[in-house]
Amino acid sequence: MPHLRLSLSALLRPSLLLVLALAVGTSGCAKLKGAFKDEKENEGLPVTELYTKAQRSVANRNYDAAVRTFKRLVAQYPYGAYTEPALIETAYSQYKMGANEDAISTIDRFLRTYPTHRNAAYLYYLRGLVNSSRDTVFLQRVWKLDASRRDLATPQQAYNDFKLVVERYPNSRYAADATKRMGELRDLFARHEIETALYYLRRGAWVAAIERAEYMAETYPQSTYDADAIAVKGEAYARLGNTALSNSAREQLRQRAPQHPWLSADGDWPDYPSNLRKLNPFAGEKSPLDRDRKRREKQED
Repeated sequence: MPHLRLSLSALLRPSLLLVLALAVGTSGCAKLKGAFKDEKENEGLPVTELYTKAQRSVANRNYDAAVRTFKRLVAQYPYGAYTEPALIETAYSQYKMGANEDAISTIDRFLRTYPTHRNAAYLYYLRGLVNSSRDTVFLQRVWKLDASRRDLATPQQAYNDFKLVVERYPNSRYAADATKRMGELRDLFARHEIETALYYLRRGAWVAAIERAEYMAETYPQSTYDADAIAVKGEAYARLGNTALSNSAREQLRQRAPQHPWLSADGDWPDYPSNLRKLNPFAGEKSPLDRDRKRREKQED
């Protein structure tokens, strides 16, 4: 009986393989056919029809199809009236589909070609949006990684883009939102400095912590983290045994942020996450700043 079962299995196996091969072959042919169809589908269409079709794709949030159609339009009608708006719409669609590098390339190409274009303010603003999201990768969204602990090169470029909009096009419809986003980015930069100061504080580098906190206060005045900078200096001075400067920082903090946890009786600040948390690969990043915020929210509730 075992020999018979093996024989039947051996007979069935080629048939199964044949079915799988046919399925894969059919699927592959369909994909190849679709690829060639996509390549030729917009060829020869009138410019107005191409532009309308691409805009319809944008309205339906089918940005990949929109980019293909806009590119076909530009290739077929490189000097027409629809070329400039098609390039702008291409950059926007690339941004929306997450093709950030392509979007930056399209925007830079447009600005080099049309440096005084009436929509230049929008393109600089759009470049700021793209640069703001270039490092917002999938893992950052899933694991809630803190952007202030990442490389700040692209956020800095985004800040420069928004600043250019505000300074060069102050009366444009994008200036107000660009100003708002600059403030948010300044807070991101300030948090980066405070996180570094807390790192030094945790490792007993008191002087380095003070210097970093002072740099943050001077470089990003009136940020969300001004009070934390004062607390860092106060704690570091206390650890150095400089009671006068520590008390001065405490008094300054009482006037600025009387509810700050460094002023509490237990003195439990900064409240660093446990080292065991680092052993958990599924745990998101935490810092004393996050724990302080949650503590304050509970107190307010």
